[in-house]
Amino acid sequence: MNSVVLTGNLATDVDVKDVGDDRQVANFLLAVDRPGSEEADFFRVSAWNKQAELCGRYLAKGRRIGVDGRLRSSSWEDGDGNKRSAVEVVAHHVEFLSPPPGSDGSEQEVPFEAAPA
Repeated sequence: MNSVVLTGNLATDVDVKDVGDDRQVANFLLAVDRPGSEEADFFRVSAWNKQAELCGRYLAKGRRIGVDGRLRSSSWEDGDGNKRSAVEVVAHHVEFLSPPPGSDGSEQEVPFEAAPA
């Protein structure tokens, strides 16, 4: 089973890119606090299509979100011939947990889901 659920704060603004064929991807870094510690773990997250559009429109650095998704690993060789690898979370569902900055919090944000990536 490949499943991950994280709750944390955006450590970066959301970067949305068109990848062709009317598809979009949103990439961001999620900071997740370690219980009982002042340290955090950082996870790269990607969201696709309609979910990417909504993340780009409504999320910004510092916002609190929940992510339900799966892990995807990749490896490559850099320009110097060094082997590199990375693990990212591919979001199936992103839930907005805090109101936008400057908001009085009176508007309820509706969670949304995207088709599995």
